[in-house]
Amino acid sequence: MTARTSDHILERMMALHPKVIDLTLDRMYCLLKALGNPQDDLPGVIHIAGTNGKGSTQAMIRAGLEAAGKRVHAYTSPHLARFNERIRLAGELIEEDALSAVLDECYAANGDAEITYFEITTCAALLAFARTPADYTLLEVGLGGRLDATNVVDDPVMTVITPVSLDHQQFLGNTLPEIAGEKAGIIKRRVPCVVGPQASEGLDVIEAVAARHFAPLQIFGQHWQVSREAGRLVYQDETGLLDLPLPRLPGAHQVQNAGMALNVLRQLGCGEDACEAAVSKPYWPARMQLLKEGPLVEQAGNADIWLDGGHNPAAGHALAEVLQELPRRPTYLICGMLNTKDTAGYLSPLATQVEGLFAVSIPGEAATLEASETAKMAAGVGMDAHVSNTVSNALGAILSINPDARVLICGSLYLAGNILRENA
Repeated sequence: MTARTSDHILERMMALHPKVIDLTLDRMYCLLKALGNPQDDLPGVIHIAGTNGKGSTQAMIRAGLEAAGKRVHAYTSPHLARFNERIRLAGELIEEDALSAVLDECYAANGDAEITYFEITTCAALLAFARTPADYTLLEVGLGGRLDATNVVDDPVMTVITPVSLDHQQFLGNTLPEIAGEKAGIIKRRVPCVVGPQASEGLDVIEAVAARHFAPLQIFGQHWQVSREAGRLVYQDETGLLDLPLPRLPGAHQVQNAGMALNVLRQLGCGEDACEAAVSKPYWPARMQLLKEGPLVEQAGNADIWLDGGHNPAAGHALAEVLQELPRRPTYLICGMLNTKDTAGYLSPLATQVEGLFAVSIPGEAATLEASETAKMAAGVGMDAHVSNTVSNALGAILSINPDARVLICGSLYLAGNILRENA
């Protein structure tokens, strides 16, 4: 089979429900029952929710577990270049034949019933996981937690809540406590939960939900600490101290993500070698990724091309901190965003770190924010903003200003995916 087989099935699945997002678990349980309830046969599940850092934290946990000799399934979304990226079976991306088979099986079992694209593809992932031997299953929440399609496992071995901030307010609520309550919906009765750094009003909600479920918490600042000291990562919990290299993934926020991963690994009984692998071996594309080959890199000449998929205000702050830590160099943004995001909130912390921004529309995305609107928002937060028709044209304009610039393509995982496909 070719890649077009699964692509064709995925296109058919897109037509099964009129809405992209429609939060409820009823359709999930109905299809899972028709499939034999594969969610009940998964290897030990570690369920990860939060606003920022889910993917990076998952990647670190996986690197640590695999270094300890464990076979690990992993589910993440959205994909960047290929749908296969969402489903990793026992350490390997699902192969095309296997993907097409489980997608077809789910499509047939669902019949003409309404179901969202994310729901039916999540069912396909759970079916593949249940049929493949492994030691652990890492499930990353798609949106929220309480009503997310991944929240169908009754007895995970552990849950994780990464930092919670404002995002997807149209679905999760307009206040931090409301959003934290949705994220905390993954907490299960008597199942340990690792909690990353949180604002106090969000943490209050998480603690209250955990108390109702008698779920023991491992909270940053109370039960474990992590910090950057003298160019090293220092982690400490009730079992002792770890002195490790800084995370391979760049940025101060990755130290906090590493802390959550290390706490999970320590609770699972992993040793120091696994913990070191968690920080030194993970790979997570489009998280301040330096592009090293492809047409854009060839066009760039002496300029550096970086790629990041962060898209909310917290991600903007994290990205600004990364830029501040890098060696000083004139930096320009090529930015494309979705019209559902807080564009001004994302760009505001970046304004003092860059010389200018070139706005683009995201190719092929109906929900793209028009480039002119992105440029308007950027100008509103104090950036020198311009509009370009394509990323390549934006890059050309930047090179005409400074051929030795640092160029950061940012604003959306959908734009990042487009870049990775086109720049392969």
